[in-house]
Amino acid sequence: MTNIDLLPTAVLRRKAVVYVRQSSQTQVQTNLESQRRQYDLVAEARRRGFVQVEVIDDDLGRSASGTVARPGFDRLVAWLCAGEVGAVLCFDASRLARNGRDWHHLLELCGLVEARVIDLDGVYDPCRPNDRLLLGMKGSISEFELGVLKARMLDAARAKAQRGELRISVPFGYVWHREYGLGFDPDMRLQEVIRLIFARFSQLGSARQVLLSLADEQVHFPRPSDGKKMISFDWAPIRYRNVISVLKNPFYAGMYVYGKTEKRTAIVDGRVRKTYKHGKPVERWEVMIKDHHDAYIDWSEFERNQRQLALNAYGKLDGVKTGRGGRALLTGLLCCGRCGRRLSLSYSGRSGNPVYRCDRPNSQHAKSRCFNFGARRPDEAIARQLLRAVEPLAIAAGQQAQQRHMELQADQRRIVELELQQARYEASLAERRYAACDPDNRLIAAQLEKGWETALQRVRLCEQRLDATERTLSAAPSPDFGGLAQDLATAWDAPGVTMRIRQQLLRSLVKEIIADVDDETREIVLTIHWQGGHHSQLRIAKPRTGEHGCRTPDEALAVTRSMAGKWSDEHIAATLNRMGFPTGHGKTWTANRVASVRRVNNICAYRSANKDGEWLTMSEAAVKLGVTNHRIRHLIKKGLLSAEQVVERAPYQIRAIDLLDPKVIDAIARTDRPCREESENQISMFSTT
Repeated sequence: MTNIDLLPTAVLRRKAVVYVRQSSQTQVQTNLESQRRQYDLVAEARRRGFVQVEVIDDDLGRSASGTVARPGFDRLVAWLCAGEVGAVLCFDASRLARNGRDWHHLLELCGLVEARVIDLDGVYDPCRPNDRLLLGMKGSISEFELGVLKARMLDAARAKAQRGELRISVPFGYVWHREYGLGFDPDMRLQEVIRLIFARFSQLGSARQVLLSLADEQVHFPRPSDGKKMISFDWAPIRYRNVISVLKNPFYAGMYVYGKTEKRTAIVDGRVRKTYKHGKPVERWEVMIKDHHDAYIDWSEFERNQRQLALNAYGKLDGVKTGRGGRALLTGLLCCGRCGRRLSLSYSGRSGNPVYRCDRPNSQHAKSRCFNFGARRPDEAIARQLLRAVEPLAIAAGQQAQQRHMELQADQRRIVELELQQARYEASLAERRYAACDPDNRLIAAQLEKGWETALQRVRLCEQRLDATERTLSAAPSPDFGGLAQDLATAWDAPGVTMRIRQQLLRSLVKEIIADVDDETREIVLTIHWQGGHHSQLRIAKPRTGEHGCRTPDEALAVTRSMAGKWSDEHIAATLNRMGFPTGHGKTWTANRVASVRRVNNICAYRSANKDGEWLTMSEAAVKLGVTNHRIRHLIKKGLLSAEQVVERAPYQIRAIDLLDPKVIDAIARTDRPCREESENQISMFSTT
């Protein structure tokens, strides 16, 4: 050492700090010579005369650009502030910092405590202007060098990506081939799963329903087992993120995309923090090359899927909510014909009857509500229109449904067979590994034997699952799609058909429905916009105030009117039950319910049935007079007691006031001889003398 490089005794009493850093984990694993040369600075520190030497290598694999936290550098700064450091040794300036803020802050602290900065070129004293200038230039050059390297690499990657040759990370189902570039993954099981996701989405129209369907069939999806390399993976039960990532990725439509994400910078605790993988809008993607590689679906289908996914998102502006079930058929399809807003659904009453409302002008702008109406009648009318529109194509639709049902069963069987085939291959591979192992090496042989046993257990599980699938598919009765096509109303009201299915069917044929209310005629006006571009209008009578949905069917009222006055309430109830007419609440008929309907609709029945004391039956008259029914019938036949019959042989109806007729009282009072009429011309058999 020269006299210039000699360090003061006060500096040597402190400790020397050797700062070791590499920028990435890849450099830590591969650039071992750089690590070795940095650790060799410990010997350099001892050669300079330091007795106490500390090594800080906490920042291995961390960038010095200032965007990530460096605990080792923070510890070095803390020691400098405490005055414990006599010299900082580094390989070069780029190891300590790649940004001017950290570098100049470090030099400022070293100058305050008179610490030295030592690298392979010499010793620098930040208190001296020349050394400070030289160290500042080295830091600036290091920062500039990093910027140049990044710019060159990004420009080269972008230029290569514009030709579609940059080998970026690709999703499951694709691999980079050495000869012809990007292509399908040779794993047929993986291809079948991805194609099944697209096929199921085209049928169900919802990513959530695709997940539920595939999870019910115990479909598995690959998951990386080696981190971000995606070279090896394990099969795990499918999740929602797997389904949505497949449906939204344009790579599956044959498009090469580069620059879908961006980094964002924020100041956190006084430091610059950069986060990555933030998605950008489609119009800001840097590179988009269509028909770049083999596709699972065409581009038109991909765009159609994106529109469907956007519509499925609840709460989007001008978006139609998908069929999610509930009690109303037209949920999300109705638009107000007055203000253009979409009608909302609410439930009123104790039973929660669905009601369509347009009350946003009132809630948002304090204006009067447009209108509201019950959902039952419009839903029934739209359902009839839908069945009438589908009826001409019902037979062809039934045949297509039969074909899709068979394809679905084949897909289920195919997925299980591919899983079994892969399990058998892995078991065979494990067997070969065990056979190739030296039997005397028990440490390795035992582990290989355990892996072979695990693979055989998986084969048995796959075989059992395949047998269960075969039994389920063979035991399940095949739906009669032809019969359903001939009776669409029965198929629409079948117990297994949920409201979600009805809503999805309606949305496949109807784009939207414009609703309005004609106050003069009290009619609901529905303008149906069909998917094909046609329009039709439907008018439905709006119930009046107090008119509810639990109305007695008109057919039942007609039967009651025709039978009232001729038959009793018991006979009418029995007749209505035989004809299959329910009450307004969907119940069977009884005499009390028939009487209640007659009173509400002013339908007169037997006069004696009112039990108000004005009219009596023959039995009631006999009880009141204290005689038998035979005596009352005899009086009626003789004409002494007035009575009415609705029709011949119908029960007699007797006015109560007629029982007070003197002739009736006199006839009842005669108990010594038969009650018969005496003629004036008849000669008595006995003389009065």
